[in-house]
Amino acid sequence: MSLPETLMTRLHAAPAGEAEWLTEKRRAGAAHFETVGFPTRREEAWKYTDMSRLSSIEFGQADSAELDQARFDALKLDIDACRLVFVDGMFNAELSDLDKLPEGVAVTSLSQALENDQHAVSEQFGRITDIDFSAFTALNTALTGEGAVVTIGKGQAVETPIYLLFISRNNAAPVMSHPRILVRCGSESEATLIEHYAGEQGAANLTNVVTEIDMLPASRLSHYKLQEASQSEYHVASLQVDQKRDTNFTSHNLNLGGAVVRNDLISDLNDENATVDLLGLFFGQDRQHIDNHTKVNHNAPRTYSNENYKGILDGRARGVFNGRVYIKRDAQQVLGYQNNANLLLSDRAEIDTKPELEIYADDVQCSHGTTTGQLDENAIFALRARGIDEQMARGLLTLAFANEVMERIRHSVLTDRVERAVAGKLPDRFNLESLVEDTSL
Repeated sequence: MSLPETLMTRLHAAPAGEAEWLTEKRRAGAAHFETVGFPTRREEAWKYTDMSRLSSIEFGQADSAELDQARFDALKLDIDACRLVFVDGMFNAELSDLDKLPEGVAVTSLSQALENDQHAVSEQFGRITDIDFSAFTALNTALTGEGAVVTIGKGQAVETPIYLLFISRNNAAPVMSHPRILVRCGSESEATLIEHYAGEQGAANLTNVVTEIDMLPASRLSHYKLQEASQSEYHVASLQVDQKRDTNFTSHNLNLGGAVVRNDLISDLNDENATVDLLGLFFGQDRQHIDNHTKVNHNAPRTYSNENYKGILDGRARGVFNGRVYIKRDAQQVLGYQNNANLLLSDRAEIDTKPELEIYADDVQCSHGTTTGQLDENAIFALRARGIDEQMARGLLTLAFANEVMERIRHSVLTDRVERAVAGKLPDRFNLESLVEDTSL
């Protein structure tokens, strides 16, 4: 497959003065990507999501991270947090705020981390997610320019969320960015990390992010990803977690924007009593395409996983869910549950769903399932009989469908974003929990 000339030039241009270990990784990533190119629907993992069109787009590279305060305020979450801000993949120190960062916790941009401690970064970069995972991880490795490095010290309980904001501007010409996020949770630590991807209306960029999370024994991490790219953007994300003994990782994967979206989320349960909860909600409308691929690897006995993804699709949107639970030989006494439920608000919306179990041990308890349906017209009638107009009734019932995932969100600002996207601004008098009970959703 031929690749755009500007992309070929960037693949072969290593930054001056860079450490040799990073240059070698870039070369390996570039070589792998040149070999495989952007994925096509001929590949099983991409059969419903064709990225080959990217090969015909000449993406540029941002030359500044400038953004005025008004545009920034319109996109950021109003949340009390330690914040790093990136604009079109470039770090913006002025808009970042680390004043509330407690002792024992380090949060820096990737460029700063490389200046301060090359050895620590080299140990983390590419250890969990390598270039063989996908063409996009190889491309990210080749072209990573910025990102975030988060280190939670041993025994630290961080109450203030760590907020990583990636803003995509409406540029004169489309740009691509390849953030790399490296997270290390020390033993017996606890923290909340928020990844937020926000695009200005009309932005037509490509964001290709790789997140590697290393969880040491007995650590706990609540991870929120809020994706609000513009409906002209490509968004690709690969997140992989290495979980040690007694760790607990909770993922809240919330996808509301983007023209074409692909999320790959992998949890490796590598020691006993490691636990993962994967909670996902994706909302597509018009011609949006949202693809979620998840995989939980039970590589050790007495590990636990629970997955619940819900999709809501309107207009001519298309969703994809592929969830795989893998249980290694001799990984006995494992509990693994997976569910995907989908709501189609239009007769032109589509969902392709494929939950999978691959089990090589005999002492396990596992289940998986999927459902797809539409709103109950009787429930809509019941709400309209109470004086609620049809649009509001449909919005309320849609939120009731999503409530099982939304009730686990611990930050109201995130819940509000989801509610506004799915149902618009609702009057305060509506109680979602009572609605769920009344309509038996």
